[in-house]
Amino acid sequence: MAAVTLSGVARHAGVSLATASRVLNGSSRRPAEDIAERVRAAALELGYVPNAQAQALARSSTGLVGLVVHDISDPYFSSIARGVQHAARNYRRQVLLASTDPSESAEHDAVSAFASHRTDAIILAGSRRAKPDPDLEQELARYQQNGGRVVTIGGSPGSGLTVPVGNADGAAALVTRLVSLGIRRFAILAGPPELNTARDRVNGFTSALETAGLEPTAVVVSAFNREGGFDAAQRCWEELQGEHGVCLLAVNDVMAIGAIAGLRALGVSVPADALVTGFDDIPTLRDYFPSLTTVHLPLEQLGEEAANLALNPDQAQPDPIPGEVIIRESAGA
Repeated sequence: MAAVTLSGVARHAGVSLATASRVLNGSSRRPAEDIAERVRAAALELGYVPNAQAQALARSSTGLVGLVVHDISDPYFSSIARGVQHAARNYRRQVLLASTDPSESAEHDAVSAFASHRTDAIILAGSRRAKPDPDLEQELARYQQNGGRVVTIGGSPGSGLTVPVGNADGAAALVTRLVSLGIRRFAILAGPPELNTARDRVNGFTSALETAGLEPTAVVVSAFNREGGFDAAQRCWEELQGEHGVCLLAVNDVMAIGAIAGLRALGVSVPADALVTGFDDIPTLRDYFPSLTTVHLPLEQLGEEAANLALNPDQAQPDPIPGEVIIRESAGA
């Protein structure tokens, strides 16, 4: 069965093609309401489905926002996505989601696809890299030259439109609080050093340790996910030769969850034998035992701030969003 065309709707309503287009494609030039109602009734009767590309041309907007995350199964990213979607609805926009894993080529492909679909804005929720991919940067620059807006979450002030996050300050505050509780031995599960988020949090840990006159007993680099935490904790425990009472500072919650599982597989109990902390306070932490000491970030707020910045040209760039230290059982609370 052939699809109903706009010209067919125009004939059925007894109006010109241009008039039918103005009514159904969202043009700012609208005919009289009785004519518009006749066109809408004809479209409904015939089962006409508007052409999104034609609507975009009429409105000079596709009504779409592209959101790039590293792993939608990670509650950190799904919480941010929820915030973006919530705010986007206030602007009558729909969100297109690309989950790329930490892959530069996949990020480039996602941005290229969003640009070809002429999304009104692109939000990058994954951690930026110390050495940006030149192909990705070129694609983003071309997109912005054509009128698109790009917002990053966790970028540094002065690096374009960004929602800055207090990663280093939050990490430093966590260590300072733990030291005040009498903990003196720390190891760091560092994550990939090429990711700015991981590097900033490690810098916050080491800065606070230095201020307290301490040094980490070990720094273990691994993947920025649960499996990375599992592997890093086991390698760290081997390096520490089973030294009890050490606090393992993981640079995010999913790594911390993996670290606890990795220690448990070795017969090491948390917090009886070792302490573990995370960062982000992802929503699913309430389902884990022992409850995880972490730095709480308002993840949905990050997403909302990013969407507001992307879709409202008058929106001022926010100040860095701070984290709040939450002490729970995994650090001996």
